[in-house]
Amino acid sequence: MPKRTFQPKKRQAKKEHGFLKRMASKAGQKVLKRRMTKGRAKLSK
Repeated sequence: MPKRTFQPKKRQAKKEHGFLKRMASKAGQKVLKRRMTKGRAKLSK
């Protein structure tokens, strides 16, 4: 059996896709804005 390809790390995920990371750039802010407008329950990790 080969190993599973997805081996989650919570800290790494937060660093890469977290709210603070999103807010740090203009593009990221646009992502959050789009998700808010759409009414997403979760905006980011």
